[in-house]
Amino acid sequence: MNKKKVFLWSLYDFANSIAMIVFFLYYSQWIVIDKGVSDFWFNMSFVGSSVLLLLTAPVAGAISDKIKVKMPGLKITTLLSSLFFLATGINASFFPEHHIVSLFLFTLATYFYLFCFVFYNALITDVAHPSKHGTVSGWGIFSNYAGQITGLLVTLPLATGAVVLWGEPGRAQPLIPAAILFLLLALPTILFFKEESVREKVSISIGGEYKKVISSFKSLIGAPGLGTFFLAYFLFNDALITASNNFPIYLEKVLSISDTVKTFLLILIMLTSAIGAIIGGWVTDRVGHKRSLIGVLLGWVITYAGMIISTNFIWFAIFSGMMGLFFGATWAVTRALVTQLTPPDALNQSFTYYTLMERFATFVGPITWGLIVTIPFRAPGTSYRLAAASMCLFVIVGLYIAKKIPEKNLAV
Repeated sequence: MNKKKVFLWSLYDFANSIAMIVFFLYYSQWIVIDKGVSDFWFNMSFVGSSVLLLLTAPVAGAISDKIKVKMPGLKITTLLSSLFFLATGINASFFPEHHIVSLFLFTLATYFYLFCFVFYNALITDVAHPSKHGTVSGWGIFSNYAGQITGLLVTLPLATGAVVLWGEPGRAQPLIPAAILFLLLALPTILFFKEESVREKVSISIGGEYKKVISSFKSLIGAPGLGTFFLAYFLFNDALITASNNFPIYLEKVLSISDTVKTFLLILIMLTSAIGAIIGGWVTDRVGHKRSLIGVLLGWVITYAGMIISTNFIWFAIFSGMMGLFFGATWAVTRALVTQLTPPDALNQSFTYYTLMERFATFVGPITWGLIVTIPFRAPGTSYRLAAASMCLFVIVGLYIAKKIPEKNLAV
């Protein structure tokens, strides 16, 4: 492994996770709880970003494969993502009454944030030998969760009102600093990460690439096991992302806990996620990608069930810690599995669809969640427990399909 590249690659995961966790925790509650926008419309912002990604990412991935480099795409999407996160923060802090504008900006910020991973994930081939992809992927996810912990700790005084920088005190305060930290900490990777390959000068037709999208996708999923993985990933990741996006609201509606307790509970999840990423990557390189994935998904089913039936906060916190372990392991295992199943000349396209399956799952999941939580029940929080149960069902179906993925062995 190239230690400098491992550091720079992991640092980028650290940087983008700061913006992700701060907006995930505070923006979601600011727009839904503080400003009264419905859960449904908040979830529709993820649907919008997913649709935009579907319309653009496959062609961008194909072009990246043709020119043999990923960094140009990563630079552009990182800059745009950080700028739209910044604009979302400015809108929340200084123009809080403009809810539609806020959701529009957040949709674009999320879109470019997701777009980054089309190029970022594919860089793993520049970082380490295939036999070490699980380990390297684990370190990347470890850095991601370390960044999330850092983001929560740095912005907690802003969110609680202990420090007020501008505008109204409260949940909008951390948004602008998080966007700025994302850009500043991503700069070393953007400036100093050097790819092995050299850009090739080839003729590119955008219209022609769009015409080839369907045929290219059919060819890609024809690779043994890759199509099966994408289908399974779409289903179980739908559950993970949707539940993750709505977790702060779930804590508020079901358990009625304070923002400070939410923050420390999320820090617990981040810590166990970082540990799970390292363990998951290490185990994957030793026992195999498929067996590791099956074990992780079984763990998710148990964890979801425990969290849904928990009425005691202590038990809920225990299951939340378990959730963190499996979160970290999930991304470490699946990212390494994609590199194993994908033909070398189609890696960017494959990670395009990996990102699409990861986030286009936020099309079906948010709609399901958003509709279920609108059902009125006498018992507080019942609709949210049912929504979480529906996500557990998605994981079970994904687990069934994942069992059909062929296992491969890699030479060290």
